[in-house]
Amino acid sequence: MPQDTVATVSTSAPNITTGEALTIYEDMVLGRTFEDKCAEMYYRGRMFGFVHLYNGQEAVASGVIKAMRPDDYVCSTYRDHVHALSAGVTANEVMAELFGKETGCSKGRGGSMHIFSAKNNFLGGYAFVAEGIPVASGAAFQSKYRREVMGDPNADQVTACFFGDGASNNGQFYETLNMAALWKLPIIFVIENNDWAIGMKHHRATSDVRIHKKAEAFGMPGFEVDGMDVLSVREYAQEAIRRARAGEGPTVLECMTYRFRGHSLADPDELRSKEDKDKWFGRDPIKIFASRVLEHGLVTESQLKDIDKKIRDVVEECVRFAETSPEPDPKDLFRYQFAEDE
Repeated sequence: MPQDTVATVSTSAPNITTGEALTIYEDMVLGRTFEDKCAEMYYRGRMFGFVHLYNGQEAVASGVIKAMRPDDYVCSTYRDHVHALSAGVTANEVMAELFGKETGCSKGRGGSMHIFSAKNNFLGGYAFVAEGIPVASGAAFQSKYRREVMGDPNADQVTACFFGDGASNNGQFYETLNMAALWKLPIIFVIENNDWAIGMKHHRATSDVRIHKKAEAFGMPGFEVDGMDVLSVREYAQEAIRRARAGEGPTVLECMTYRFRGHSLADPDELRSKEDKDKWFGRDPIKIFASRVLEHGLVTESQLKDIDKKIRDVVEECVRFAETSPEPDPKDLFRYQFAEDE
């Protein structure tokens, strides 16, 4: 595995196939285009409440989730739309949820911060900071229990738990890392360090800004990753997944990234300096990846343009689907509070 430092984007030939390159590119473009459409719908008054967009962080979701199996588990944060899309929740289901429609993946009851899909093993977005960390450990524990105690040889699923730098100062982070290391849970803790917890800059909130170093206290490996380079993220994720599936326990990946928009669509984004934004905007993960796979002849420009058009059509269709979907029926106001029989 690479050393625990952030490397510059490699110029060597990517260790992926053409098919993998196209899948990753399509996933990243879907995330970016979907979020841009969310901003448009929000400002047009078609979407309400707090909406936190993922623009700029696409390399983390695509690099980790597209290295996993469809039956693995993903646990998100309140910035959850793109994690869900990468995990296989359809754009129609996510957009309908954002519109509060019955066809949404949470039946219109969850909205932006509570995307959930049992069929995709997507364990939800969470409005409270760090709330998903112990939930993810529960998913990892059941995989280990079913395999080692109940003797299910197919129960080798891995759980990826996403959260931000701000969440790493919460108690759940430390308590869960301790349990995960103690029980060698098949889990990857993916820290999306975008340097800001709402309006709090990272260095003002934590005694040691190197979050991945905190893994050492619990006897697990921790690595700092270039979160704007999807292939770097993928490389670290593949090794972490291998370790987890082999019973070697958890890994911490601190992905250094940056959100291209404010904390939410209600945030005027006046705290971050123009110089800082310009520096990070120049490292757009989609442009970096496209340039690299084109340079090494893995894909052609026409293939990428075809994907761009395909995704524009997908996103336009998901808005049409959301707008024409039915509202939840008032008679079902008290449904979904408790588990129901099939």
